[in-house]
Amino acid sequence: MPYETLPDFDFNGYLPYRLTVLAAKLSDQLAKQYKSEYGISMPEWRVLLNVGYGEHPSVRDIERHVSLEKSKVSRAAARLEAKGLISKCIDPKDRRLVILELTETGAELLGKLIPLAQTLQADLEKALGDHEGALRVAIDLLSTKVESGNA
Repeated sequence: MPYETLPDFDFNGYLPYRLTVLAAKLSDQLAKQYKSEYGISMPEWRVLLNVGYGEHPSVRDIERHVSLEKSKVSRAAARLEAKGLISKCIDPKDRRLVILELTETGAELLGKLIPLAQTLQADLEKALGDHEGALRVAIDLLSTKVESGNA
């Protein structure tokens, strides 16, 4: 160990570190495809996905759901709006919020992007084989623990 004063710690075995690295690699793998084929960034993909499959989400809703900074969500939404993929409107129930909706063009693009995600999903499920169910249970347990503030 280079620094004898440090406590023993296997950072390569540290679960939060491993999950973060794995998630980043999986996300990058998909991002390369949709960036090269369709010219959208990872934050734009996340916003587009949430607008398409969410219930009239606001920027704040998406920020909370995907754990992206509000500024990144806002910039991604602005780029998507400039490309004609989403539209924005003021939430009539809370005028401080901007509701995002897919345009027809956005829905068409999302229809092309989803098969890329489904292919990655199928590849992961095949690699996991019989372990997929256990992984889903473990992820659900960890998610519940983190969301309850007990992590």
